[in-house]
Amino acid sequence: MDTVDAVIVGAGHNGLVAANLLADAGWSVRVLEATGEPGGAVRSGEVTAPGYLSDLFSAFYPLGYASPVLRDLALDRHGLSWTHAPTVLTHLLPDGRAATVSRDLERTMASMETFAAGDGERWKQAYGEWSDIADRMLPVILRPFPPVADGLGLARRLGVGGSLRLARRLVLSARELGSELFQGEGARVALAGCALHTDLSPEEAGGGVYGWLLTMLGQQVGWPVPVGGAGQLTAALVRRLRARGGEIVYRAPVSRVLVARGRAMGVRTADGRDWRARRAVIADVPAPALFLDLVGERWLPPRLVEDLAHFRWDGATVKVDWALNRPIPWTTAETSGSGTVHLGADLNGLTRYAGKLATGEVPDDPFLLLGQMTTTDPSRSPAGTESAWAYTHLPHRPVWPAEVIAAHVERIEAVIEKQAPGFRAAIVGRNVFGPGDLERENPSLVGGALGGGTSAAFQQLFLRPVPGLGRADTPVDRLYLGSSSAHPGGGVHGAPGANAARAALARDRLPFYRAGIEGLQRAVYAS
Repeated sequence: MDTVDAVIVGAGHNGLVAANLLADAGWSVRVLEATGEPGGAVRSGEVTAPGYLSDLFSAFYPLGYASPVLRDLALDRHGLSWTHAPTVLTHLLPDGRAATVSRDLERTMASMETFAAGDGERWKQAYGEWSDIADRMLPVILRPFPPVADGLGLARRLGVGGSLRLARRLVLSARELGSELFQGEGARVALAGCALHTDLSPEEAGGGVYGWLLTMLGQQVGWPVPVGGAGQLTAALVRRLRARGGEIVYRAPVSRVLVARGRAMGVRTADGRDWRARRAVIADVPAPALFLDLVGERWLPPRLVEDLAHFRWDGATVKVDWALNRPIPWTTAETSGSGTVHLGADLNGLTRYAGKLATGEVPDDPFLLLGQMTTTDPSRSPAGTESAWAYTHLPHRPVWPAEVIAAHVERIEAVIEKQAPGFRAAIVGRNVFGPGDLERENPSLVGGALGGGTSAAFQQLFLRPVPGLGRADTPVDRLYLGSSSAHPGGGVHGAPGANAARAALARDRLPFYRAGIEGLQRAVYAS
C-alpha cells in the first residue's frame, strides 16, 4: 500500500474538512471510513416513504452557515446551496402562545413584545450587542484554545469593562441570562430552549451562552439547510476533496493507530491492512475510542488514562422522522412557517424535563425539537406534504429496550397531537432511531450522544476532552484529534477538523512546535 502524507480516520464532516485543508496545502490525503458512505451525522436519505427526504441526524446549520471554516472552503463552487424557512424558530408554549424568531428583526420584536412590554426593544438591544462582536466572537469560539489574536481583537473592541461583562455572560445559566435580558417568558424560553439543543439544563452554569449564540445567529443569518438535504453539504466536501486529489476508502474500519517511538506512523484496518502516513494521522472519532481503543494505554501518560475514566457523554437521543400527507395542522398559526419548532414545555417545564434526565429518569412530558423540512426546502417531499422530524433526549445508558423506545415515541407524538390535532392522521410513514440505532448507523454517536461529549463547562475549552491543552495535539507525535470530542465541541461547523489540520501543518512546518507542545503536555500530565 502506498504511503500518503496524511491518513484521516473517519469521513464525517470534520474529517472531510481536515482532509480538504491538508489537500489545499499540497499534501496527499487518504480518508478511511468505517461505513459505506461519507458524512457521519451529516447525511440524508429516504427512510419514511418514497419521495420523502429526511436528514438522518443533524438538519439545521446556523453555525455551519456562519462558520469561517466552511465559508473559506467556498463549497458553493462545489454544488452547495442554502435555503431558509419563512421563519427561523418558534417556541410553542403548552398554553398555545408562541415566541417566534424571524430573520426580519421587526417580526421578532413584535413576537417578543406580546409577552412583555419593552421586550421587543430589549431583543433589539441584545441583537445589537451581538452584531457588534459577531465577526470576532465566532473565531474566538471556533479557533484552537487559547484564541490569542481573535481574543485580543475582541478585548480591544470591548475594552476592559465590556470584556469583563462578556466573560460574566458566558458563565451564566440560560435561566439567569434570560431573566437579565428580558421581562417576559417568550424571549426567555426561546433562549432557554436553544440552550437545550445541548445536554445542559436551564440552570447549569455556562448554558446561557449556547442559547444566546443560537438565537442571535438565528436573527442574524437564520437557521438554513442545504437544498436537497444535509447530504449535499457532505457531497460538496467530497467533490472538493476529490478535485484536489484526495481519496476516500469506504468500509475500512480502523482497528489500531500504528505508533513507533512515540510517533504515529499510520493505521491498521480491521482486515489487517496497514495504511502508512508520512506526516499526520487525524482521527475524526470520539476521544475514548481514539485513545483507549485505537492507540492503547502503552503510548499514553497514566494521568490521561485516568482522566478519560471521567469523560462524560452527552445525553442519549430518540429521533423520529415522519412522512405526512399534509403540513402539520398547528392550532397556533404562527408555528406553520417555522423551520424549527420547540414544544412541550415552558421555562419551568424545561427545568423539570432536564431534572428527570439528570436523575436518570425517562421524562413523562418530553421537550421536543421539531423540524419542518418541506416548509424549509420544498424539494424534501411532494407538493402539499411535509417531511418532518422531532427528537428528544434520554439519559445516557448502554442499552434501551425496544418497548421503552416505542412508549417514548407515543409520548412524542402525543405532544405534537395536542398542539396540532390531526397530526397522527396525516402520518403515511415513520422511521424511529433510538439511541442504539443512531450508534449502529454512525459509530461515533455512542449511545445516541450527538455532541461527542457533554457541553458542560467542566468539559469545554482546555478541559475538552480531558484536562489538557484545548488543542488537537495528542501525546502521540503527529496524531491529532479532529472530532467533536475536541474543542470547540459538537455542531456542524468544521472547527475540530480544521484545528487538527492546522496543528498538523504547524508541526510539519515549524521545527520547535513539537518541543513546545511536549513541554506543555509534560506539565499537564505529569502532575
